[in-house]
Amino acid sequence: MAATPETESTEAEPPIVPLPDVRTLALVVLAGLALVYTLHVAKAFFLPVVLAVMLDFLLSPVIRFLTRLHIPESISALIVMVILFGGISLAIWHLSDPVQQWITKAPQSLTDARTKLRKVTKPVQDVGKAAEQVENATKAAAGGTQPQQVVVRGPSLSQRVFGTTQEFAIGFFEVMVLLYFLLAAGDLFLQKLVHVVPEFTDKKKAVRIVREAESSVSVYLGTVTLVNVCLGAAVAVAMAVVGMPNPLLWGVGACLLEFVPYLGAATMTAMLIVAGLVTFDDVGRALLVPGVYIAIDLLQANVISPIILGRRLTLNPVAIFVGLLFWTMVWGVAGAFLAVPLLATLKIFCDHIERLRPVGEFLGR
Repeated sequence: MAATPETESTEAEPPIVPLPDVRTLALVVLAGLALVYTLHVAKAFFLPVVLAVMLDFLLSPVIRFLTRLHIPESISALIVMVILFGGISLAIWHLSDPVQQWITKAPQSLTDARTKLRKVTKPVQDVGKAAEQVENATKAAAGGTQPQQVVVRGPSLSQRVFGTTQEFAIGFFEVMVLLYFLLAAGDLFLQKLVHVVPEFTDKKKAVRIVREAESSVSVYLGTVTLVNVCLGAAVAVAMAVVGMPNPLLWGVGACLLEFVPYLGAATMTAMLIVAGLVTFDDVGRALLVPGVYIAIDLLQANVISPIILGRRLTLNPVAIFVGLLFWTMVWGVAGAFLAVPLLATLKIFCDHIERLRPVGEFLGR
């Protein structure tokens, strides 16, 4: 029996996808806003938890390696925590004095750097002075009086970055304790997840997704951390070669700031410009200091990282910038450091969950 034109046209029509209900969309938006507000208000609770989970992803392969040597998970976690705590304490002990001195001398250093840059920016300064004189003459002719200004002093630079010493110590203690319990727990949470899922096929799928995602996240975080440590070592050596004092401080700073995309490199460059101008009398030699860092950072960002990470774990620059703005708004400086690891973790989990693969595709290149 031949198909009629009406039958052919009906079969050729694509399926109609229903649009989401307005109420459902409104509830999703409200839930998202509530989540953002909760993350911001409860920063003291969520930030140590997220940081401990990220470190757990990073250090879990070490725990598995030690357990294969027939060392119990609790003892393995204790060994890792002692090494981690010792390394962090040693770094703080060696770098606390140079950091404190640099922060204390920062206003005077900025003044000295501005004085040395006057030779280069003198024409621009002359134009600015002329404009200021014209503005003052206009105000004097109008007979206006300037109102009394009240200067409100905000927190210092160190408090803006690290918070108070008490807050930093409490947060550090919370992260260390929670990280130990996460490392010592091992596969406890995975076993509970398998126990909760009813169907056997879903149990196998859940285990596969968790294993693959955890492995990918740990590989990504470990690789990025290794690349940043190598970058910091190269910067420290370069600073020693050009004659900068405290080269280890600049190497550690470059390593840490590299976790913050775009803004980290810009901040490090600005700091090295000021430090170079304060250290050296010759402007050319002073500008060589940030120039060397920029060359190393460009080599790392455009050659080394793409080769090591590959395109599969490369994030979209737009997604990185939006995520950086979002997490900085929610958690401040700490959010800026965690923005890229959180985005990478989200992308990896989305890549392993079929319904969320479009989100992972958007986050990637």
